[in-house]
Parts: sequence; C-alpha cells; structure tokens
Amino acid sequence: MNRKNQLLQNQGREIQKPEAEHKNKQEEDVFTDLKIPENGEKITIENGKLNVPNRPILPFIEGDGTGPDIWKASQLVFDAAVEKAYGGKKKIEWLEVYAGEKSFNKYQSWLPDDTIAAFKEYLVGIKGPLTTPIGGGIRSLNVALRQILDLYVCLRPVRYFSGVPSPVRNPEKVDILIFRENTEDIYTGIEWQGDTEEGKKFLQFLINEMNVKNIRFPETSNFGIKPISKEGSARLVSAAIDYALKHHRKSVTLVHKGNIMKFTEGAFKNWGYELAVEKFRNQLVTQRESWIIDNKDRNPNLTPEENAAMIEPGYEVMTDKQKADIVAEVNKALNLMKTHGEGKWKNMLMIKDTIADITLQQVLTRADEFDVVATMNLNGDYLSDALAAQVGGIGIAPGANINYQTGHAIFEATHGTAPKYANLDMVNPGSVILSGVLMFEYMGWQEAADLIVKGLEKSINDKVVTYDFARQMEGATKVKTSEFAKYIIKNI
Repeated sequence: MNRKNQLLQNQGREIQKPEAEHKNKQEEDVFTDLKIPENGEKITIENGKLNVPNRPILPFIEGDGTGPDIWKASQLVFDAAVEKAYGGKKKIEWLEVYAGEKSFNKYQSWLPDDTIAAFKEYLVGIKGPLTTPIGGGIRSLNVALRQILDLYVCLRPVRYFSGVPSPVRNPEKVDILIFRENTEDIYTGIEWQGDTEEGKKFLQFLINEMNVKNIRFPETSNFGIKPISKEGSARLVSAAIDYALKHHRKSVTLVHKGNIMKFTEGAFKNWGYELAVEKFRNQLVTQRESWIIDNKDRNPNLTPEENAAMIEPGYEVMTDKQKADIVAEVNKALNLMKTHGEGKWKNMLMIKDTIADITLQQVLTRADEFDVVATMNLNGDYLSDALAAQVGGIGIAPGANINYQTGHAIFEATHGTAPKYANLDMVNPGSVILSGVLMFEYMGWQEAADLIVKGLEKSINDKVVTYDFARQMEGATKVKTSEFAKYIIKNI
C-alpha cells in the first residue's frame, strides 16, 4: 500500500459521521475510490456461521479478456435466479472492484488496495479470469488474492452434466469434490535462480551446512522450497471432512506423493489421518481400520497376528519390529469394536489415501471410487484440471477459494482470459455461472443455486449451447454468450 492510500484509508476510518447519514457512507470512507451500494448490507460471520442479509453487498471483478462477456451473461443469470427463487425478497447489491488489466488502465495498479479491502470487508465475492502481469512483481493475481486473504481451501467440484460432450466413456461416474490446499507448497514462490548470488549462496548452504550430496548438476541447478505445515494440512483436511459429513458424502481420500517426499507430502498424509481420528473419531473410520474390524466381525476368534497378516501383504517376511508395529495397529483398531464393530463402520465416513500418480490413472478408470479429495496445492492443480477434461473441459469448471474460519470466500472462473475471443460474445460462461452456484450454496441460498443448475442442464440437453459445445454436438444450435444466458434464464 502506498503512503497516500494508507493516509486516505486511515483518515477515512477516523472521521466520525453524523448518525443521520447512511451507514454505507461510513463504509465508503474505508475505501479510496469505491461507491458502496446504498441499499446493501454486509455479510458477517459469528461463531463460524455466516449471517447473510436479504440484500448482501457482493464485490465482483469482471475479469480480463473474455471476462466482460462472461460476467455480463453470468450476472443476468444470477439476478434472474434470485428473483425467481425469492420473489423480490432477496436481491444482490453488486459492487464492482478492480484487478488485472482494467485495474491497471484505471489506477496504474494490477491489484489496488481498495479491491483487497472490499473482499476483506464484505467477506464473499466473485471474479472472472485475470491476466498475470508479465515481468517482475506479482506472479499471479489469483495466487496473490488467495494468500493475502488466507483463502486456504480451493474447492473444485467436478461433476458431469447430462448431454455435455466428453472424451471418456463414462463421464457420469465423475462426481468428485477436490479440496486443494491453497496457501502452501511450491506456490509460495520460494525459489532461487542458480546463477545469482542468492542461488549460489543457497547451493553452498545445502552442500556445506546440510551435507547434501545428491544434486546431479549443482552448478546449473535452480532451487525451490516446498513448505508443507501441520497447521495448513490439518485445517484443509478438517474442512474436507466437515463438508463430507454435512453433505453425506461417503469418503475422503488424501492424495499425496508421500512415497517419495516423505517429510512434506508424506507428512500431509500422516497429519491428515491424525486430525481425522482426533477430531471426528466417532463419525469416521480409516480404510485400514475397516479391514481390521471387518475381519474381526467375520471371525471373532481371529488373533491380532492373523488379522495383521490379512491386512498387510508380505507380513510373513517382515522383521519382528515391523510385525510388532502392524499388530499394534490391529490392536488399536480393535479397541473400536464397541463403536465401529458389527458393521457400524459401514455407515460412517471412510478416510483413505492414495498416491498422486495412481490417482490420475484411477480417476479415469474408476472415478466412482472417489468422492471428496483432500490434497496439496500442486497435486490439486493437476487433478482438478484432469477431472474437468472428463466432464466437458475447464470452460464449465467452477472454483471457490475459502477460509472457513474467517468466512472470506472468492468464487472464480477456473479458466484463462482467452484474449483472442475478447468482446466477441461467443465463449462459454459456464465456469463463472457454476462458480455462482457454489457462492449461493455457501451463502445458504440453495433455492437460487438449484434453479441455475436446472436452467443450465435444460439448456445443454436442448442442445442450445455456445460454440465450444456446439462443434461437438450433433444437431446443436450455436448461440452467443449473451444468448446462452438468456436461454438459461428461460429454463429457470
């Protein structure tokens, strides 16, 4: 924040307005150049629960490239769904804020202080795709917003809509919610170019202080750091389990590459299991616990050693220490027989884990075995886009960035700006529209969310679609972005 903006904001906070003036005039004084809707109110949070007024103020960024086209279409759909669902009793008061190219042209800033302040003040907002500045400075505006607001969950639901063209045989098997950790991993940007002074210093630290011997080409290597914390892992997994329990999902899978990165990705898996059994013990069962308990249910006379041999391949050739560890695991699980035995575990949430590379294979071959997925930043990036391809592409993939503790949330298009299609009124607005569905669900406006899904599904089944779907559908009617929005509204 520059000094001028800091002084203006501080001055605005200190001025006491007369009681007669509208309360939103006071809110305007927090900002340098935003006009707050007069009839709107703030969303607040108390004891972890959102309080959403009937006329909430929602900040939005229309986005760069195709952003203006898809935002106009999406806003039409949002307003129509809210009007239809609540008959005028509820209404969104939209507040435009700025980031990306439009912001730079207006303020000479890619991400103004006002924008960050607005998302902090009003908790919930939505955005289109943003350009990442070329050269120095902010690596990614999206990453910057997530880190500044500590939006530690990237929620990416991936499901198939009937009629959408797909490259796989059974896309209808895909109904997966990805909880991607949003603030750690390599996205923290802690890295050094090897031929710089800092890079050379880091190399010497690794060699001389840490006794690292296995850098293949040290003189030409660049270096990056991958921080994974216990706190960050625990709050991500906790959010995933909370969601799964509230929405009656069947399992949460921890996806990791812990067989190679034992102290980062392996720790994520271990911390995830620890959090699960400490916080949600009577509501869930781990996959290995389910095997042990089921074995005992089937054969009450089974010894712990026999049970251990049944759940662990190669048990017979293990060392005595290894065998003892497996038997200890069995005995610990058997302590749950009163609460989880006699098949009770079958009605509980299942917690399991899988290696990241195998996961990318299995979501293609047996997607219906995955329900809620909790994973780290990079794995989640790969996995969410790979899954989106199975159900019609990233053009209709919604996304949300959420801090469940503070209530802050930004819902967003997950695709890029596609500048060559800018202002042509032709691209699919589905990603922003479905992100709006997530936003309404988060706000508790389920009726509006359901109407949008209904209208979108009907439009796709009627084969009235934008060019990306039309070229893959036989007998489709190709429409513009704005026309697609109007047809969705017709079907609401």
